[in-house]
Amino acid sequence: MVDVLGGRHLVTCKGAAVEAEVALQNKVVALYFAAARCAPSRDFTPLLCDFYTALVAEARRPAPFEVVFVSADGSAQEMLDFMRELHGAWLALPFHDPYRHELRKRYNVTAIPKLVIVKQNGEVITNKGRKQIRERGLTCLQSWLEAADVFQNFSG
Repeated sequence: MVDVLGGRHLVTCKGAAVEAEVALQNKVVALYFAAARCAPSRDFTPLLCDFYTALVAEARRPAPFEVVFVSADGSAQEMLDFMRELHGAWLALPFHDPYRHELRKRYNVTAIPKLVIVKQNGEVITNKGRKQIRERGLTCLQSWLEAADVFQNFSG
């Protein structure tokens, strides 16, 4: 993800900063474009949280998958409240980082929620991550890993 998020810091739901390159190294990354005020986002986020939690629990090592929340909320507080209320233990681009807007353009996000699954170089594996998780559950990770050429260490 150096091409996409290199040199940036991401935040946890507790507010801790982490370096994007370290946190996302050798992982398939799901860019999650959503907002608290959006009913479909509020509907899908718990499902994504369950998906993420199951992957982390099943992995023999750190899971080869990470979610990065790209907020479309109206304020930093709204974003933080949404993260604390419904999100999993995944990462987020800070609200005040203007790169949020560039990512929306780069990945052609015209409606939310949108879950874009990307390779390490930022190339899109699928822009239908939300639909795939709803239809296939945990089994979709295997095809994402194969498309990304990431070492597979997920037992499911």
